[in-house]
Amino acid sequence: MLTRRSMLRAGAATGVLAAVPASLVIGGRPGTARAAESPFAVPLKVPTPLRPTRFAGHDFYRLTTREADVTVLPGTRTRVRSFNGVLNPLIVAERGRPVVIEQVNSLNVPFAMHLHGGHVPERSDGHPKNEVKPGERRLFRYPNEQRASTLWIHDHSHHSHAENIYRGLAATYLLTDEFEENLPLPKGQYDVTLQMRDAKFAANGTLEWDVHDFEGRNTILVNGSPRPYFEVAARKYRLRLVNTANERPFLLQLGDGEEFTHIATDGGLLPAPVPTRMLQLWPGERHEIVVDFGRYGVGRKLVLNNTFPYDGETTEVMRFDVVRTAGDPSSVPGTLRAAPDLGTSTVEREFTLSFNPRTGEHLINNEPFDINRVDIRPRLDTTETWRIVNADTQFGIPHSLHPHLDHFRVLDRNGKPPAAGEAGLKDTLTVMAGEAARIQLRFTDYAGRFMYHCHLLGHLQMGMMGQMEISR
Repeated sequence: MLTRRSMLRAGAATGVLAAVPASLVIGGRPGTARAAESPFAVPLKVPTPLRPTRFAGHDFYRLTTREADVTVLPGTRTRVRSFNGVLNPLIVAERGRPVVIEQVNSLNVPFAMHLHGGHVPERSDGHPKNEVKPGERRLFRYPNEQRASTLWIHDHSHHSHAENIYRGLAATYLLTDEFEENLPLPKGQYDVTLQMRDAKFAANGTLEWDVHDFEGRNTILVNGSPRPYFEVAARKYRLRLVNTANERPFLLQLGDGEEFTHIATDGGLLPAPVPTRMLQLWPGERHEIVVDFGRYGVGRKLVLNNTFPYDGETTEVMRFDVVRTAGDPSSVPGTLRAAPDLGTSTVEREFTLSFNPRTGEHLINNEPFDINRVDIRPRLDTTETWRIVNADTQFGIPHSLHPHLDHFRVLDRNGKPPAAGEAGLKDTLTVMAGEAARIQLRFTDYAGRFMYHCHLLGHLQMGMMGQMEISR
């Protein structure tokens, strides 16, 4: 059971973020992060895209979920749960070209593969009722008929998901399209995914798992390496930031507050670029930024800091070392991609998120998840407005909401319009204790049962999930 002490810690931590106005964390100027001794000892591992088998207009992959011994901390070996024996695999897909993945489960626990942010049919969404049991396999088909965006693959089994993700089962899935390819944004080796999370290790390199011990996970990993350094050229880079941690938020600042450009969120490109000096990244979220290292010159070192560390932690996430010159034909256009018009809402719903200290459950509208209960029944092509209320004022706990199937637009936070960095399409939204937000969404194409839930995975494991039956 989640203890009151843990809740008070969460509340104290949340208060720091809650005190930071949205205009600051999405497009504003922060203070200076506290200095700390540099821990950078290992290079960043930049993932190479997996090579598919191509047939009949499809790309085919086989992903085997299995344990593997890998080097995470220098000089030690760590038993992880992996796809094909590696951490942080990368799939690059093209809009209009479907991907088929055969998931083979060689773990001793179930696994339900979910493409987070994917617009996919029910049978390929990773519903807990379709979890792949140990020794079994299943085909997942992703149509890729949606806008280019940064997605990720993770477990959605009924009880094993939080530990599976914590132990390493997170893959990045980049969907490209012609519209985005025609923009002069950085490409190729200058388009880099940074998958961020935290972990707790024993002295011998063993991963330590406790669903409640979020504050004990003091090692920050980027692409599976502890606080690495990345050698870059003096030119622009597109950095895709993916938070795969169970509970940890990042409040990211480059150097002493250097400006960078926010260009995309969960559902792809923003309507326009947003110059910023700080960016908030919650579990499950993706943000894309462009950093111009050409401004600094060869020899400069820039630290990416998390200005929201737990007690006793250093702030460093990773370091960028500018080591060479390079030509740079890339640029960031003044206009990127307009958000779609979802129409006029004809249905309104309210979702109250709360913690019950008596039972240790996290609830949506006073109910814990029940796989045999349908909570709401949306209809396809009907625009809805959802009001998300965080009622956890007693303990100050943050919560988020992630609906499956389609992205949404943020209408307002506490009655105020969203900041420019939330003007695009989203699929995960965090709401602070005592606050509320409204989103607009429209489910399209695929009927069936889909989930909506908090993406702080301990909360999800303790009941904060609902089920919707979408009909035609």
